[in-house]
Amino acid sequence: MKAAVLYGINDLRVKDVPRPQVTMDNEVLIKVGSVGVCGSDLHYYKEGKLGIFTVTQPIILGHECAGYIVEKGNEVQDLKVGDKVVVEPGAPCRKCDFCKGGRYNLCKEMTFLGTPPTNGCLVEYLKILADFVYPISTDMTIEEGAMVEPLAVGMHAVKRGSVKPGDSVAILGCGTIGLMTLQAARLGGAIQIIAVDVIRERLELARQTGATDVINGSTLDTVKKVKSLTGGIGVDVAFECAGSDKTVVQCLQIVKSGGVVVLVGAPSKNIFPVNMWDCVVREYDIRGVNCYVNIFPRAIASIVSGRVQVKPLITHRFSLEQITMAYDTAYEQKERAIKVIINF
Repeated sequence: MKAAVLYGINDLRVKDVPRPQVTMDNEVLIKVGSVGVCGSDLHYYKEGKLGIFTVTQPIILGHECAGYIVEKGNEVQDLKVGDKVVVEPGAPCRKCDFCKGGRYNLCKEMTFLGTPPTNGCLVEYLKILADFVYPISTDMTIEEGAMVEPLAVGMHAVKRGSVKPGDSVAILGCGTIGLMTLQAARLGGAIQIIAVDVIRERLELARQTGATDVINGSTLDTVKKVKSLTGGIGVDVAFECAGSDKTVVQCLQIVKSGGVVVLVGAPSKNIFPVNMWDCVVREYDIRGVNCYVNIFPRAIASIVSGRVQVKPLITHRFSLEQITMAYDTAYEQKERAIKVIINF
């Protein structure tokens, strides 16, 4: 079968690899239909690393995946051959205190598709344990299925931010994750949603998907404008979704006293200066987001019901053979790319 293999920085090749076989009773084999290109994939492609994870050997990338079950183990009861499914890409140990306590995303033994050293889903066929595979409605397209994973990130971010009905929020960075977080905040009851980006088309899409106010950070002072829009006090929850050191600092400046800053993006630096005295005296919380927990069913339902729009976010489609073009398009944001999809 064909797979997209990353051999090193800017070295992504389509290769023939062995087709996997179901060998365990709790496994399924999925014919992959669509895979989304994520910002984390681009870090590995262009830098060879992301945070503590480094590419040290050839690896198959990709973790935003949907497809069809073509084979299953004897003990798999809730899925059948032919089912249209989405894949939750993280596999925890299921035994530690975090897993037992319902926070399996913090499991130290977690393996994650497309994250070194675990191969991902940019393959024609994917073998995976069945308990993190979810059937989706026939009304949902395979491309929409590939968007469930980033929506789950946005929903978990809103949960981590403790967004309540009536809250004001700011979304800094309106790529896929930012726009998913925006829509999740709307579902959570936020009544003022301020979207910030430097690309006009993204701000237009933010407005379309629920933003009450938009700020072009390339022409306006983001901090001053947010303060102006909130009567000088700032927002209840500030979401950093750009993965930029500058926007992290801006979030700390625009959150109201007693509010919450949620770090959703992946900053390019692991360490940078923060005014901790400001955090102490204003008592705002800084919270991280590590994937998601028990959210896929709700994310699927939100797309099927139409309460979350994902189709407008898909701007570019490529085949597996065009994988390098797809990754370059996503990285360089060619033609104002937002979500780039690989279709098999």
